[in-house]
Amino acid sequence: MHFLHSRSITHRRASPALCLALVAIAAHAGAVPAAATATGETPHTTMQQVLAASKPSDWRALDPARTLVMTLPQGRVVIELAPAFAPRHVANIEALARAHFFDGLTINRVQDDFVTQWGDADSDIPSKARPLPADARAAMPDEYQRSAAGLDFTRLPDGDVYAPQVGFVDGFPVGRDPRTNTAWLLHCYGMVGVGRDNPPDNGSGAELYAVIGQAPRQLDRNITVVGRVVAGMHLLAALPRGGGDLGFYRDPAHRTRILDVRLASELPLADRPRLEVLRTDTATFAALVEARRDRSESWFVRPAGHISVCNVPLPVRVTPAAKP
Repeated sequence: MHFLHSRSITHRRASPALCLALVAIAAHAGAVPAAATATGETPHTTMQQVLAASKPSDWRALDPARTLVMTLPQGRVVIELAPAFAPRHVANIEALARAHFFDGLTINRVQDDFVTQWGDADSDIPSKARPLPADARAAMPDEYQRSAAGLDFTRLPDGDVYAPQVGFVDGFPVGRDPRTNTAWLLHCYGMVGVGRDNPPDNGSGAELYAVIGQAPRQLDRNITVVGRVVAGMHLLAALPRGGGDLGFYRDPAHRTRILDVRLASELPLADRPRLEVLRTDTATFAALVEARRDRSESWFVRPAGHISVCNVPLPVRVTPAAKP
């Protein structure tokens, strides 16, 4: 029998324990007005206050061995890979990066409210296509979903249109179906997937895309998702839109050249991105979700009282020790 390791994030009406936790976090951040505590009202806590009161143990550093760094003329894009969900594709992407396969290739497609896509623009022309390194595969079976057994799943109780349950695993947004005991990564903003043609087993990771628009959740379990952008997302989202079909550039001169792509573990220590992400299996993350679900700042006239999985922020910060 398989057991699912699961945590639930409290729904809109927080439990007394979570209310106390929110009060404690806000108080630690200097956010609780004396009048509010004296009258017994629940103090309002913002996401910024939750993060300000977080502990070092609430954060985890990026693993250099599963962090991809793509350098563009405009700056660096940092991608955290997800081998727990797509181990074969991630291994292939790592082999491509070690062989410097992406160096000098281009961003070929920027479709408004959809994706930015990069790879070999001549991949369909055998005489011009860049050969894959010997230890990389040209195609492999899809990795659209995996067994949910053993995943430390933090469930979001708000309803979802596309999945029976949604939540987070190790910082990634995830869908889960208890009936089939399966789980999969979701197409939220910033998620990175593997381009493919019609056959479901012809993707290799040599062509990748990042979601830059409203979450195209209809793609869930139809494309292998391999990670998410944790830094430099603005560089991918701000590129000029392509004028051709599906946002491809008609003029090759409009493509953005990729200077290089490296695994962070292969970079000199001084050049590695020094970033850490908020753990999604903590009370701090639960408080953050609650603060975003029921926005209590004075600007809000009608707080929603609900939140979509793709609207939950997944905070990233510079490692404190690395700050000047």
